[in-house]
Amino acid sequence: MSRGGSHGELGQRIDYVFKVVLIGDSAVGKSQLLARFARNEFNLDSKATIGVEFQTRTLNIDARTVKAQIWDTAGQERYRAVTSAYYRGAVGAMLVYDITKRQSFDHMARWLEELRGHADKNIIIMLIGNKSDLGTLRAVPTEDAKEFAERENLFFMETSALEATNVENAFMTVLTEIYRIVSKKNLVANEDSYSSGSSSLLKGTKIVVPGQEPPPASKATCCMSS
Repeated sequence: MSRGGSHGELGQRIDYVFKVVLIGDSAVGKSQLLARFARNEFNLDSKATIGVEFQTRTLNIDARTVKAQIWDTAGQERYRAVTSAYYRGAVGAMLVYDITKRQSFDHMARWLEELRGHADKNIIIMLIGNKSDLGTLRAVPTEDAKEFAERENLFFMETSALEATNVENAFMTVLTEIYRIVSKKNLVANEDSYSSGSSSLLKGTKIVVPGQEPPPASKATCCMSS
């Protein structure tokens, strides 16, 4: 996989833009997972996310240039007002809990319900048990998470943002699955995609973020099929 030096610099052709959201309780390591995937960094002094932020990484999948926009939000209830805008246009989601905090796993059902209530029904979802480096403090058996993932039809991995374990693998699994669906159905955003007036991902919704617009000659598509 290639990594764009400036993440979509001027003149670089972008074939697809995939928006992926990180959700879960506060302090489960969402921002650290994002930093590890986007910049290969880990900050021991990381502070709680306030509101919403996102980072991008440009990579190649099957000879196509894909810009992944990974969105991170605060897990605290007082920030839930951003919910609908946060999920809009997302084609992938990382549902994150802390393997040392049982409550963060028990809240997964609520987070999943919120996600499915606001996002497209075909969104690709990965359940992530983060902080696998703290195995001696484990409060969530791997089997419990596997059962939940199988019951809800989710991908599942345990990760360590600190040790960079499975972080790349988790994100690439989601992004590759999104790409597989998009390319299989050959849904490319164009003017016809909007003729019905629908903003559904099924119609090839474009994702354009202020300051992150792809070059005029490129195609930024984000679409999924039924």
